[in-house]
Amino acid sequence: MFNFDETRFVGIQKGAVDLAPSIDKTIASAIEAGATNLYFLGTGGVAYLMEPAVQLLHRRSQFPVFKDYPAELVITGGVNLNANSIVVMPSLSGTTKESVAMLTKLKEVGCTVITLVGHADTPLGIGGNPALVNFAEDDTSSESFYIQSLLVALSVMKARGEIDNYDALVEELKTVPNALLEAKRAFEPKAKEFAAIIAGSDYHMFTGAGNMWPEALYYATCILEEMQWIRTRPVHASDFFHGPLELIEKGVSLILFRGEDDYDALAERVAAFAPGYTDRFTVINTADYAPRSLSPEMRALLSPAVMATLLERLSAHLEVMRDHPLVTRRYYKRVAY
Repeated sequence: MFNFDETRFVGIQKGAVDLAPSIDKTIASAIEAGATNLYFLGTGGVAYLMEPAVQLLHRRSQFPVFKDYPAELVITGGVNLNANSIVVMPSLSGTTKESVAMLTKLKEVGCTVITLVGHADTPLGIGGNPALVNFAEDDTSSESFYIQSLLVALSVMKARGEIDNYDALVEELKTVPNALLEAKRAFEPKAKEFAAIIAGSDYHMFTGAGNMWPEALYYATCILEEMQWIRTRPVHASDFFHGPLELIEKGVSLILFRGEDDYDALAERVAAFAPGYTDRFTVINTADYAPRSLSPEMRALLSPAVMATLLERLSAHLEVMRDHPLVTRRYYKRVAY
């Protein structure tokens, strides 16, 4: 595949799966000790990657789960954030300014803090209890964080007796690194074609529903805006018909992400509407590329990771096509802010 190291990729995703025992032990111990709620506190794009796990727990568990902005919570605190909270703090670098500040606050609160980081010798890599480390870089981190956050959600449900196939799902997760590689290979012949669609306009609307929405938001914001300086308008498919549809006309690019969870009917509604009003409507559907070797349940749970792994192939072509490396920044970690 173009500009891609298969061995490196599979190793990183395997590293995420291998965190299952540590995650499960920590979650089980905290809940047994009387934990009363769970917080996902990510900053920036990595917070979006936690959202499918948040959704899963909101829909299938009665354990109270919150997602908040560390930059806000560090200022005000929160009535539900206390010593009986479990906090999951992801940060690829382990140095994210807002998250490091939140970590200091959390130590004062005295709750269980699970940090998910890509680098051990960092404030978040040192400060978690525990700190779980799986090395990754930008082009491999999305899938890794999707897997880790799914493991958190599954462990919560296991500890509370809300799931009866935890062991089977974790066993199947061991096959996911190679399944994601298969999905990349299946998508590769189309990747350049989709990259040309992105390169062909300086503005795109992105939409998706269910666990596809976080990936639509992530790709539009953290890849195209941050790494390619392409303007985007991400909108949840359920909100599309409450304002944003008025922006759709001939020449406007609308890109729909479709997955295999229960909310694809919302994506179908957009798909039925858009072709009648724009000549630049694009659909990327994980069902077209996810290996059938994965169970329907696993494909549904990991649709965001599958989409992320496809889009990495698209981005690899896009940066060359636009002569704009993904590492190029104007301001991010380059000026004071």
